[in-house]
Amino acid sequence: MALSKVDFNNINVTPAASKALKFNSAADGFETGDLGGSMVLLSTTTASSSGTIDITSGIDSTYKEYIIKCIDIHPATNDQALTFQADTGTNTSYNQTMTTTRFKAGQNEAGNYTVLGYETGSDQAQATAFQVLTQNVGNGNDESLAGTLHIFDPSNTTFVKHFLATFNTYQHGDATYNDFTAGYFNTTTAITRVRFKMASGNIDAGTFKLYGIS
Repeated sequence: MALSKVDFNNINVTPAASKALKFNSAADGFETGDLGGSMVLLSTTTASSSGTIDITSGIDSTYKEYIIKCIDIHPATNDQALTFQADTGTNTSYNQTMTTTRFKAGQNEAGNYTVLGYETGSDQAQATAFQVLTQNVGNGNDESLAGTLHIFDPSNTTFVKHFLATFNTYQHGDATYNDFTAGYFNTTTAITRVRFKMASGNIDAGTFKLYGIS
């Protein structure tokens, strides 16, 4: 949904407010139309007892940012982590070198346990493993995870490829975990594909939506 252009010169404000805000004719140079464009849905992939979910098309030079929304991801095996990796060209090794950082906040349903801290066991320093996005998700009938992964300028051939992820998990011990992960793929080769998988077992169900940001 594109943002509408707003003419700041025609906003009705009191003289005092106008003076305080210093509105003038030059204000029209900053308009909401300059702030961004739209999210363009490129693909939808549905998991069904899937060992991996691969997004192999749509990530290219068309957009400077891509968002993957992971919705109601349910593991077949209890107490699992959702992980991801990426690759270049038509390669399918999914072993790009990453440096990453992670922390999480959590609270259980009973309200007698909370956590906020750095996740030393699931970061990477120039490693090629699948990166953990969220942990300990349960496989109960009502348990799942959801979140968003941002990948920035994946086709750039000058700089490394940054990513940010925020996920929330219904943890197997009846708690909510809010996980924050960030890092970069240490490559100047274009990233073209992404793979998701559980640390163990299948992705029983869930939806993965790829968006380009124009």
